[in-house]
Amino acid sequence: MKRWRYSRWDGAQPEFSLDAEQALDALSELLMEGLGVDEALEWLRQSGFELAGMDFRVMGVEELLRELQQQARELLGRYDLRGAASDLAQRLEALLQREEHAQREVHGLESEALGRFLARRHGEYSNLSDAIEAFRGHDFADAEAGREFRELLGELERLRALEEFLRERGGDFHGGEAADYETAQQLREQFEQLERLARGLREGDFESLSPEALREWLSEQGAQSVILLRGLGDALRDAGYLRGEEGAQQLTPRAIRRIGARALAAVYANLRAGRPGGHDTRGRGVALPRPDETRPWQFGDALELHIVRTLLNGVLRRAQSAAPGRAGRAPAAPLALERADLEVCESDFNTQTTTVLLLDMSWSMSWAGRFPAAKRVALALDHLIRSRYPRDDFFVVGFSTRARELNIRQLPLASWDMGDPFTNLQEGLLLAERLIARYPSPSPQLLLITDGQPTAYFSGGQLRVEWPSGFGGVSPRAVAETLRSVRRLTRRGITINTFMLDDSPELVGFVERMTEINRGRAFFTSPGQLGSFLTLDYLSRRRASFR
Repeated sequence: MKRWRYSRWDGAQPEFSLDAEQALDALSELLMEGLGVDEALEWLRQSGFELAGMDFRVMGVEELLRELQQQARELLGRYDLRGAASDLAQRLEALLQREEHAQREVHGLESEALGRFLARRHGEYSNLSDAIEAFRGHDFADAEAGREFRELLGELERLRALEEFLRERGGDFHGGEAADYETAQQLREQFEQLERLARGLREGDFESLSPEALREWLSEQGAQSVILLRGLGDALRDAGYLRGEEGAQQLTPRAIRRIGARALAAVYANLRAGRPGGHDTRGRGVALPRPDETRPWQFGDALELHIVRTLLNGVLRRAQSAAPGRAGRAPAAPLALERADLEVCESDFNTQTTTVLLLDMSWSMSWAGRFPAAKRVALALDHLIRSRYPRDDFFVVGFSTRARELNIRQLPLASWDMGDPFTNLQEGLLLAERLIARYPSPSPQLLLITDGQPTAYFSGGQLRVEWPSGFGGVSPRAVAETLRSVRRLTRRGITINTFMLDDSPELVGFVERMTEINRGRAFFTSPGQLGSFLTLDYLSRRRASFR
């Protein structure tokens, strides 16, 4: 018969080890906000995080320190340490009284030895430890007093530690329970332990923290959290999600793929909620057979026959038309097929596309969760295309005052341009046009995510910025130069679909003019709905089924 023994968890058991995928998921949430890898790791350690799919929150250093502070407050509010050393002071006074009596008897009232003794006894000492130290080396006439003094002398180091503690913290104790000497010493040791725990947490030195101390002073959730925080970086590195030294860590390609897959899953979660965004495609591309679905062949269909279904149709037709006397016998070969027997596979018509996502990275995108939502969509589209449509070409171009291409390694760590209020959509369109020219396809498209009208542009090779004219106004030259680029892209057959994250009149007016020129589509959406709109739009343009 097996017997199982259960004990309190001490933070070291493997069932409470950190799952690397859950850790990366928590890290990716902060990366979406624009933090670097090391900054995000430090934020997780300080603020804690939820574990996806588990009813458990990893407490951060700030919460753990509050738990320790609460423990300290409870002790401060319970005890009074003002008489903590009185027991030792009474013991010293009692043995010195006996020793004075013995000195009088042995050396006499007028003796030099008694005088030296009395001078020591009645000297002015700032604390009890100094009074005890004063009699070190004294030749005790009373043997019992000498034995008791040696016991006090052995306690001198602990007494000095307590006196130091009382000078620093004694006044903070305001409880009603008087603490004797040993209780005060225990309190001193407890506060020293609390200080070591707090210092280790603040400095991130989790390895130095004692499991026993964690169990004693933290809640069970807090003790588990320390173990998980201690293994956070190692778990990510061991799983192949991080590389590099502390302070210069980087995401690996494996981590980037998972972040993209998670972003895509979040987008599809919104799709299942029924949010709109699809539209009809304008043409069909290459037909790919779907062997799981078939239909009778019709005139004009490609002869993509489903061989098994076609032969079975012929066999069944011949069996049904056989003479009654031969029923049940297999028809003789060869089998003559008729047009009605032919059955073809259903086909999906796909086309290779080149898609450029134009991502507004101006400072205003930091508001209301706009940029994290846009970055999630960019990662989701990248993962969708790489996994489902590997022949497609997909690029991300970020723009604020200047535009630049963002590769997949840069994308998870990309952030809005702090303090940069200008929006150079014109350069973003120019860069997208160059990418499409380098990777041509029959149906190139741009997906523009923005929350503002153009306020920067190039003219004569010079970068120019232009504040809007008045409240609610426009930047006329920036708008004109940008629309000129829109016309050029339209002539090249490039469709622009715009997703607006703001409904200000100046932005709506600009997008309406751009859409009128390009004949693309424009959506007003919110950060929470952006993934549904944009992904549905990409998928609906990417594939159509032919029935």
